[in-house]
Amino acid sequence: MLHEASTKHEGELEVSFGYKCNGNIDEICEVSDKFEIQPGLQRISSFSCLSGAALSANATLANTNICNGLIGEEILPTWDSPNSFRKVPSSPTLSRLDILSTSMQSSLSNLSCSPSTPTSEYDSYLSKSMSAPSGSEGFLNVKEVQVAGGAAGEDRVQAVCSEENGWLFCGIYDGFNGRDAADFLAGTLYETIVFYFNLLDWEAKNEASDGLDIDSSHPLDDGSITHERFSPLKNNSKNASDIHSVFANHSYAKAGMTNYPLRHGVLDSLQRALSQAENDFLHMVEQEMEDRPDLVSVGSCVLVVLLHGKDLYTLNLGDSRAVLATLDVRGNGGLKAVQLTESHTVDNELERARLHHDHPDDPTIIVGGKVKGKLKVTRAFGVGYLKSKKFNDALMGILRVPSLISPPYVSTQPALSIHRISKSDCFVIVGSDGLFDFFGNEEAVNLVRSYILSNPTGDPAKFLLEQLLLKAADCAGFSKEELITIPAGRRRKYHDDVTVIVIILGTNQRTTRASTSMISLMYIYTHPQLFYYIETCTSNHLVLSLI
Repeated sequence: MLHEASTKHEGELEVSFGYKCNGNIDEICEVSDKFEIQPGLQRISSFSCLSGAALSANATLANTNICNGLIGEEILPTWDSPNSFRKVPSSPTLSRLDILSTSMQSSLSNLSCSPSTPTSEYDSYLSKSMSAPSGSEGFLNVKEVQVAGGAAGEDRVQAVCSEENGWLFCGIYDGFNGRDAADFLAGTLYETIVFYFNLLDWEAKNEASDGLDIDSSHPLDDGSITHERFSPLKNNSKNASDIHSVFANHSYAKAGMTNYPLRHGVLDSLQRALSQAENDFLHMVEQEMEDRPDLVSVGSCVLVVLLHGKDLYTLNLGDSRAVLATLDVRGNGGLKAVQLTESHTVDNELERARLHHDHPDDPTIIVGGKVKGKLKVTRAFGVGYLKSKKFNDALMGILRVPSLISPPYVSTQPALSIHRISKSDCFVIVGSDGLFDFFGNEEAVNLVRSYILSNPTGDPAKFLLEQLLLKAADCAGFSKEELITIPAGRRRKYHDDVTVIVIILGTNQRTTRASTSMISLMYIYTHPQLFYYIETCTSNHLVLSLI
């Protein structure tokens, strides 16, 4: 279970949730309302528990009128659960999304991984998937899922879990210039990803009939290469289907691993889903910008983390981060931080080089440390006025970019990675950039590590936000209590909207006791390598005696 790090002030956290995996199929465990164990599930996932929290600083209104109110009034209420996980039925894939856009069928032919596949076959699959509920077949298809998440300022957070099928989906959407883009992502991206995973299964069956081995039942050994990044910087591709060339020399393929095509397809599907969501959002913006020209400047960073079995996939646009804490076996026996994502800002030398390469005839690409003087991030969802002249022309006066010579200036090509979870991996911190404005990767990892060891029933996500508030208040010369009384909007001067999820990993849950005891006990049982570290580096003899 999770307890609060300290006394909660009313309205301080807009989102706070937790989830703990069930370790025994026959046992029902009593836990707090923040940490729910579902009976009758056989745990096959690679995580033990997770907690999420979000804090707002921006003053923003939920614009429920986008897509004729469908997003805010019908879709988001079915997903939002800011204080706990809850069960929801798995809805028919895209049964609601097809209402949002007329671009779906044309986009399929453009995004197809398999150019030789006739469009009519895609149309047939699309029609079938939209007309009937999805069953238990498919990469992420289940009868019901556990969901949690909500909004904090312009941030959106979402967690979807199917423990019995061994997967966890986390999305952090850090919106800017309004929350419309983040709301759109929260309402549509997960289901769009599921749709493309279903399409992946359909394609795989066709490929299998042609002799391609797509079996995913043979996992990689822990000794194999565990982390690979796939960045569009290495590919210079303008088409989502060209991601195949990135994988041509991947070590999984070189090693002849039989589940390489599945991993390949998962990353491809994530990118295709993001591209589809971008097309749908900009289509919606074009339809509504006459009445709401501000929509052309609204955008969002995107960070998706998908844990499927022992594979941890990441997709990111912008400056949110996923940071892995793993045992530093070659160092002093402590934990080291491994950043799984790239930072897409003008401060990144590679990103600046890409911009200058893509726009050789534009001398005003970066002005005042921002892309065209407007945006610090170089890759983002939405923000149409930096991608197309027609959107820029919708703005008036100083809001318009004066010299849009060679758009798009902001890319929607995500950075992609796969990490193979090993016994040395302990937890993952997933956070918006507001967290890392105050803490470096190593500092965040050390804070979570020390907190888990000293507070075995505590909430590490909340704790990180507690520490951030203390640090922000200290920098401003306030007490924490004084800082949190400052109204949203004015408080943005001192810190950003902040969203964080901490996922405790564990691949070898050995006993029932491990699943029903405190977080630290699960942590040690599932990470036997940590025992020596804890025994030699902590004086918490109570924890050791419980073991």
